[in-house]
Amino acid sequence: MASQFLFFAFLAVTSSIALASDPSSLQDFCVADAMSSVLVNGRVCKDPKLVEANDFFFSGLHLAGNTSNAVGSRVTPVGVAQIGGLNALGISAARIDFAPWGLNPPHTHPRASEILTVLEGSLKVGFVTSNPENRLITKVLQKGDVFVFPVGLVHFQQNVGNCNAVALVALSSQNPGVITIANAVFGSNPDIPADILAKAFQVDTNAIYSLQSKF
Repeated sequence: MASQFLFFAFLAVTSSIALASDPSSLQDFCVADAMSSVLVNGRVCKDPKLVEANDFFFSGLHLAGNTSNAVGSRVTPVGVAQIGGLNALGISAARIDFAPWGLNPPHTHPRASEILTVLEGSLKVGFVTSNPENRLITKVLQKGDVFVFPVGLVHFQQNVGNCNAVALVALSSQNPGVITIANAVFGSNPDIPADILAKAFQVDTNAIYSLQSKF
């Protein structure tokens, strides 16, 4: 009897997992909507009867982002926050604008791989492999070139020309997340204690205080 109970319990669990992971077992989409009470992927679902074309639409990627900032770049995201219909679909996009020699600083996407296409200009791009190798993989891209950044790895893009540059990226999550390394390490709230960072980076604490003051 106990073995039969365990068998049926196992069958129930595996069936529920299969249903949850099989797209054919779900409705076609789950449009994120703050007014709904049905949760999918951490976001509420709009009543399918109320879904309209604008739930799957975004306008504005033809517009250049304002790169007048300290790093000289601007990311225009198109994720689930911008298109509710992306919820649970596992894709998103973004436009990145670069001033001459502008930088999209080292950062990670904890929930997505990224594929980048250069639309205008020349970009030096790269990512660092995980410990212990910490190998830098880097390449200079020209218009029309494509480069992939694996999920979770620290990566960057820099305009290496005297003209503006533009890239279009696609990501394998509707909510990829982003952690900019310098902001996270030196701009946390509250600050990471200076002695911890000084030991980690093998520098004087005054250098850490100086960096923290910039973020």
